[in-house]
Amino acid sequence: NESGSQQGESMQPQIRLGRIFGIEIGLHYSWLIIAVLIATSLAGHFAQSHPDWGTTTTWTMAILTAVLFFAAIILHELSHAAVARLRGLPVRSITLFALGGVAQIGKEAADAKTEFWMGIAGPLMSALIGIVCFGLAWMLGWTFVLEPATPLTAMLVWLGYINIGLAIFNMVPGFPLDGGRVLRAVIWWITGNAARATRTAASIGQVIAYGFILLGVLRFFGGAGISGLWIAFIGWFLLSAAQATTAQAEFTETFRGVRVADLMTRDCTPVDGNTNLQTFVHDFLLRTGRRCFVIVEKGAVTGLITLNEVKTIPQARWPLTTVYDVMVPLERLRTVTPETPVTEALEIIGRENIHQLPVVSNGRLEGMISRDQIMNQLLTRAELKM
Repeated sequence: NESGSQQGESMQPQIRLGRIFGIEIGLHYSWLIIAVLIATSLAGHFAQSHPDWGTTTTWTMAILTAVLFFAAIILHELSHAAVARLRGLPVRSITLFALGGVAQIGKEAADAKTEFWMGIAGPLMSALIGIVCFGLAWMLGWTFVLEPATPLTAMLVWLGYINIGLAIFNMVPGFPLDGGRVLRAVIWWITGNAARATRTAASIGQVIAYGFILLGVLRFFGGAGISGLWIAFIGWFLLSAAQATTAQAEFTETFRGVRVADLMTRDCTPVDGNTNLQTFVHDFLLRTGRRCFVIVEKGAVTGLITLNEVKTIPQARWPLTTVYDVMVPLERLRTVTPETPVTEALEIIGRENIHQLPVVSNGRLEGMISRDQIMNQLLTRAELKM
């Protein structure tokens, strides 16, 4: 299992469980597959080690142990979130998925010290949970040389081993594992260069990922079967994440110092709010090729209308529906300022799943910044090798 704090990722919860300390806890669909696999594997393990338990006891303990294991992963991620909040970083959600969990933190760490403590908090929490589980099992009469005698002891021992193993695995020094973040923090502290530290940690992460893939393939052909493929799959996941991190670091470096004001469109086309959607689509959307327009009333901007709002209305109702009826009021819009870094604006666009952002200064609409504008600028700089 892999559990790491990730910033700006697209891993969103599809099944929402509720909130803890204001942080949304959810499940990714892939978690359901791994939950079934873990419960089934535990049931087989318990049945083989304790044939006297009976089917009901075996499956009850397997399911309960799996649930407690994922609760431990939530605690692991909450520790990341707690450090992030203490250092002034917003935490949006925690999502459990196939390889563990991810805490979605709204901003990157501002300094190496924050990155270090955010990275190491999770493994420390997992290690602590493992030690507590071993301690409770020992109080119930278990020792390291004896097989657990009762279902409760067996569950505590398994949770102890798996959480200690999780802590050790996460300290492997390769992005995006927690150990990779700790390594990044150390390199950042030594060099004073966050981008260089990210590239170095991500490169090491790719080397380690290739090592996992090679080991998994060798174990599979060596007779290890599905466990070898599982190791290779973990390597593939780490490789993808490390490559994504490298790309993000290059993107951040490319747009270092670039503000929204440098890329935004200032000539926002106004639309009369009394215009019906039929006229709006044909005279504005199709004729201009633009996707976003502002609604002006008595010289003041009151809202925004985009292609997304139009798509929610059946075409037969377009002649009977006005722009006012479907526009998004200005006070409900997610906005940025002209001084906002472009990288932060793109994070907001991705997180909110929108195409563009209004740029507002002192209550006035200054322009619009869109995903296309940022991507076109990126392509232009790439072609010019800037």
